[in-house]
Amino acid sequence: MKTMTDRWDDVHTALDDSLAITWDGCHKIYLLLDMEQVTEFESYGYEPYGVDDTDEAFDIVKGWFAQSCFLRFVQAVATNHDDPNAGYRNLIPQGAEADDYEEDDE
Repeated sequence: MKTMTDRWDDVHTALDDSLAITWDGCHKIYLLLDMEQVTEFESYGYEPYGVDDTDEAFDIVKGWFAQSCFLRFVQAVATNHDDPNAGYRNLIPQGAEADDYEEDDE
C-alpha cells in the first residue's frame, strides 16, 4: 500500500508533465496535463495557474491540500476523447491519509 510520502512523490513527478494546476477552493485539486483540459477547467469556472517551476507548483498544491476539507484529493487530468473519465488519474485519492494511518498502526 502506498504511503502519503509515495503519493506526494507521484504528485511531484506528475507536475513535470503538467501545464497548469487548479483548485476549487474546497477539496478538488487538479494537475492539468494538456491545453484542452486547461480550457475545459476554465469553462467550469476554475482559475488554472501555469506550471513554470515544478517545485513552486508542488508547494502550492501542498498548501491547497493543507487548506482543504477532509474530502480532499489530487488528480492529474489528460484529455481522452474516447472515454473522458479515463483521463482522470488519482494521485492522492480521498481518504488516502486514513490508509497511511492504518499502515502506521500495524
